[in-house]
Amino acid sequence: MNTLNKIGLEKEDSQQIAEKLNQLLANYHLYYQNLRGFHWNIKGEYFFQLHVKFEELYTVALTKIDAIAERILTIGQQPLHSFSAYLNAASIQEAINVSGGKETVAATQAGLNVILNLEREILSLAAEKGDEGTVALMSEDINENEKTLWMLNAFMS
Repeated sequence: MNTLNKIGLEKEDSQQIAEKLNQLLANYHLYYQNLRGFHWNIKGEYFFQLHVKFEELYTVALTKIDAIAERILTIGQQPLHSFSAYLNAASIQEAINVSGGKETVAATQAGLNVILNLEREILSLAAEKGDEGTVALMSEDINENEKTLWMLNAFMS
């Protein structure tokens, strides 16, 4: 019986990694939707800065969502693809009626922290299982998200 998937990774290992990647995918969808809402609804003295920043962040998040889903497919698994599945799998909560500058940035920071913690978990698991493609994806994303979080922290201080 063949235990390897089409790219030479253990099927069981790939399934474990895909479960975590699906959690990440779900969280990214909530993060993305929150950013869209912040972009549309931001009010107050930081409007001009944050309106543009939230558009930049949700555009980047959309690209990452696609990369995560494609990685799940690459390792022979199926990405979540319904809003109900995202809501069930995500730790990030929907931000409803949030429009103040500091409030929206704090929610964005909280979302990024959830994503970073999960990415670090996936990075360790993928390294342990020899899934270099997922390691590379997580490594790059962690670096970008840490920089974004640093900038948001600077804004809030």
